[in-house]
Amino acid sequence: MFLKSPILISGALASCALALLVAPAPARAEVLYTLTTTCSLMGADPQACTVEAEDFGRVTLYRHRIGAITKTIRVTDTPLKMELYDADSKQWKQLQNASARFSANTVCFNGRDLCVVNPNYLNSVKESRPELMAGRDLVRVHFDSNGRTNASCYDDGCDLVLK
Repeated sequence: MFLKSPILISGALASCALALLVAPAPARAEVLYTLTTTCSLMGADPQACTVEAEDFGRVTLYRHRIGAITKTIRVTDTPLKMELYDADSKQWKQLQNASARFSANTVCFNGRDLCVVNPNYLNSVKESRPELMAGRDLVRVHFDSNGRTNASCYDDGCDLVLK
């Protein structure tokens, strides 16, 4: 799942594992990349989608366009938080969890509610924390009610940590 400063796991999805908060944002966003890939919603079969990553300073938005549906993830750098925009309520909702499977270049949010193949994001995660990510395949993060990381795990350790 793609990132300006890779933030996907308490150290990788958390230091690594999306209205733009209260912090001031630059007048215009910088598009980091646009990627044609596949996404899935609610565990359904993957379908064509486009991911656009935009940098707003302390915030990076990842817009996933799947047919007529757009799902936007907001990642805030400090403190690290990940949120999903709810188009129905027009509000940002805290994510419960996020995971990355490097061998499949896949990032998923809230279980399998939204999954995306995004080698751009995962490569940036590996590049930003090579010592932490060396030999890793699976990274999972759990977020507390405020959207901050409160647990993370790697590979087989996830069976022990996140239940």
